[in-house]
Amino acid sequence: MFPLPRLLRKSSQFIINRLFSERKYNIRRAVLYVPGNDERKIKKAVDLDVDCVILDCEDGVAINRKDEARNSIYKILSENQSFGRTERTIRVNSIETGLAEEDLRVILHSENLPSTIFFPKIDKLDDIDWIVDNVSKNLTSKKLLNRINIIIYIENAKGLLSASKICESAVEKLKKTPFVLDGIVFGSDDFCADIGATRTENAFELTYARQHLVVVAKAFGLQIIDMVHIDYKDLDGLKKNCQDGARMGFTGKQAIHPGQVKIIQQAFSPSEEKLEWASALTEAFRNHQQSGKGAFSFRGQMIDMPTVLQAKNILQRDILSKQ
Repeated sequence: MFPLPRLLRKSSQFIINRLFSERKYNIRRAVLYVPGNDERKIKKAVDLDVDCVILDCEDGVAINRKDEARNSIYKILSENQSFGRTERTIRVNSIETGLAEEDLRVILHSENLPSTIFFPKIDKLDDIDWIVDNVSKNLTSKKLLNRINIIIYIENAKGLLSASKICESAVEKLKKTPFVLDGIVFGSDDFCADIGATRTENAFELTYARQHLVVVAKAFGLQIIDMVHIDYKDLDGLKKNCQDGARMGFTGKQAIHPGQVKIIQQAFSPSEEKLEWASALTEAFRNHQQSGKGAFSFRGQMIDMPTVLQAKNILQRDILSKQ
């Protein structure tokens, strides 16, 4: 059982029956945004077999429809509407808008809670304190069977430069709470607007930011979700963009249209060719280990431990994608 933040400890009604010391890995190859107030799109998303659906209160919802989105998401959670194997998550408005507090108050009033909450436009250490305090105060009468995952967006220059410190602070402050930092999302369009960059087809202008966030995420054991491909009809461009992101180390990608889901999930899953290579290499590694050899030759290449670890990562990704 985990010690609770001060706000949670004040309530004797708050009981944690079971919290896992090891967090469950929720695969998020494709992360699909669905406006929280659009019942038709929500119903359609359920049938897509997408890894993760984000019921959105932020950019996907007009300012005069925010209440409608909150209440719709509350209803979905309260009725425990099934999304099949798809992870059912929410995105609140940014802290700076003053709307996120009401999002949490309404949505977390539901008896059934989202597995993950996405927080956009995080760029300073104080944002982590705000998250802990405001999620906590809305859970004082709840029973938690699992930790709630927190995923943050980095969307401006300040956030990019502070990303490592923000993650370090979040991991430490959430360590003894029912919440866990689980990932980072790169908000590329807001980032471009913030630094005055123009989006190009090959996203060259975002190379540094993307690589930096991959390194930060991996340093803290987090998932890292790549940028949106805004031209949703350009499926060839999407495929290339996905392949580039997967090679850089991203674990998944944001989707804004159902037609993007299949391509994204295929791109962030190991190919049959890669699986065969990884399986054969790890088998060769075991054989050489038994004979007391270190580095060895495999299909014309010299293999040492870093390459073996890459092969094992590929096999692990395949297992997770089929769960």
